[in-house]
Amino acid sequence: MKFLILCNDAPYGAERPYNALRLAGSLARRADVEVKVFLFGDSVGCALAHQKVPDGYYHLDRMLDSIIRHGGEVGCCGTCMDARALPESALLEGAKRSTLDAVTDWTIWADKVITF
Repeated sequence: MKFLILCNDAPYGAERPYNALRLAGSLARRADVEVKVFLFGDSVGCALAHQKVPDGYYHLDRMLDSIIRHGGEVGCCGTCMDARALPESALLEGAKRSTLDAVTDWTIWADKVITF
């Protein structure tokens, strides 16, 4: 089964990105499941490398890294990155600057699309 997870909210500002990445990570660890995550708007900040958060908090960059290590793909809206002055070099390894055309292709590819 193929899943596309779309995320829109700012990292650490709400629980939605955390829950989106928890679900994506759980799906990525399953046999016969493919997962792609696309980050829109403020959620592109989830893919910033080397995040520093207080002890006891979750690390969204590490959650994305786990998804990637388990075969998932992570795309970040390039227009959203530009609006926030985020260069591709700031992204964690494996997360990629992407486009609306790419997420359109991923949507057609997916059996299920889940939005957060």
